[in-house]
Amino acid sequence: MSLNKVMLIGNVGVEPEVKYVDQGVPVATVRLATTRRGYTLQNGTQVPDQTEWHNILLWRKLAEIVEKYVHKGDKLYIEGSLRTRSYDGKDGIKRYVTEIWADNMELLSPKPQPSSTSVQPGVQEVPAQEHPGEAPF
Repeated sequence: MSLNKVMLIGNVGVEPEVKYVDQGVPVATVRLATTRRGYTLQNGTQVPDQTEWHNILLWRKLAEIVEKYVHKGDKLYIEGSLRTRSYDGKDGIKRYVTEIWADNMELLSPKPQPSSTSVQPGVQEVPAQEHPGEAPF
C-alpha cells in the first residue's frame, strides 16, 4: 500500500495560466506560495520566513473555475498528488520538475459582494474530475 497525498494552503503568486489541450480539455497552471513563518531562537538568532513555491496543475472543471475566479494574491486550499516529470532543456540537459496534480480546491479568499453573474462569497469546494487518459480513483 502506498500514499501520495499533498495538502497546501497558500497564496497565488502570479495570474494563473489556462491552456486547452486534447480536444479542448482545459488545464490550469497555478504558482502557489506557502510560507513558514520566521522565529527567534532563545539565543536571539533570527530565523527568517521560508517561502516554498509549488507548481499546481488543475484539469477540466477545476481549470474552468481557476480561469474564472482565481487571481494573483488569492488564498487557496489544494489537495492533490505529487508527480515528477523530466524534459530536455534547450541546452540538451535533462531537467526534472515536480508538480502537484490537484484533485480538490477550495477558494479561501473573501470575494466581493456577489452580482447577478458572480459566485457566492465564502469558501467553495470543487471536486476534480478524472484527468485525461487516467482511470478514475
